[in-house]
Amino acid sequence: MARKRRQAEVFSLSFLDVICCGFGAVVLFYSVLSAQSGVERLRRTEDLTAQVNRLEEQVLEGTRNLVVLRNTLEKTETDTTRAAARTTRVVEELAQRREQSSVYDQASLARRERIEKLKADIKALEESTRRLEAGSVDRAPPGERIRSFRGTGDRRYVTGLKMQGRRILILLDRSASMMDEDIVRVIVLRNSKEELRRAAPKWRRAIDTADWLLTQLPAGSQFQIYAFNTAAEPLVAGAAGGWLQAGDAPAISGAVDALHRATPEGGTSLINAFAAIRRLSPAPDQVVLITDHLPTQGASAPAVRRHVDARGRERLFDEAIRTLPEGLRLDVVLLPMKGDYPAAWRFWQLAIARGGAYLMPSRDWP
Repeated sequence: MARKRRQAEVFSLSFLDVICCGFGAVVLFYSVLSAQSGVERLRRTEDLTAQVNRLEEQVLEGTRNLVVLRNTLEKTETDTTRAAARTTRVVEELAQRREQSSVYDQASLARRERIEKLKADIKALEESTRRLEAGSVDRAPPGERIRSFRGTGDRRYVTGLKMQGRRILILLDRSASMMDEDIVRVIVLRNSKEELRRAAPKWRRAIDTADWLLTQLPAGSQFQIYAFNTAAEPLVAGAAGGWLQAGDAPAISGAVDALHRATPEGGTSLINAFAAIRRLSPAPDQVVLITDHLPTQGASAPAVRRHVDARGRERLFDEAIRTLPEGLRLDVVLLPMKGDYPAAWRFWQLAIARGGAYLMPSRDWP
């Protein structure tokens, strides 16, 4: 009996093993590839993160630089604005200085012409005096002068200043600037003792000038002497509002003593000095003003103390001269300050307009 042939099975155990091994190999291969892909993604992610961080730092640095640039731009614009303002101010000051220089040149020319005319007048008067002396037989009496004055300078050139009024008022500026021609020196002396201020050379010249004027008072006339800074008051105590007799020796001696006791201090108010003219009764017919510069204050002190420039002093000067009585003769003796160029020609104009003499004496006068 023939043996029955065994049937072959396709899905045998060996086949399944092969299939499982193949599938396992595929899974393993896929796992290896997936792991490698993850590592690559992590590496790329780290690179991209580093680039992002670097870009963020660059952005932050750029933002800080932008703030610095904006601040620099604002400061530059502010500096440019200030520089433009300073440039405008400098241009205005230069224009003002040119204007003052032009005015001063005109005043200097007019002053030189007046000096030449005075020299010619002096020469003519000297010739007339020599002719009179040669033709006269008898000498005139010595006169009625109460006091004499001995000085060191040559006073022949001051013929234009004549003391010929019936009532003569001497206004003496005793502000701090009367101590010296230089403002720096004035500031130093202003804080010194009274003895040093009274001994200042310029103030001694002012006192000698007033003393010399007292020796030139006409016989039978009356006089008064006021000292002023921000206010005006008589030097002789108890003589406010009245007149002293030129022939009264004790009165003149008292005025001279008061001159030597006066101390320069404070600012200058010309309008208050001129206000003293209206307080005198009867009114003077001749005023001799001894000063050195344009006023620095009006009728009252300003609420805020500040520097008064040249234009401000000229406005105060114009305000003061508008208060002068009509028809009053006014002579000016100017002891000028360095740098106060408008004072010379403004006081010269005032003296000419008032029919008086204008003097700017040398340092050795009187």
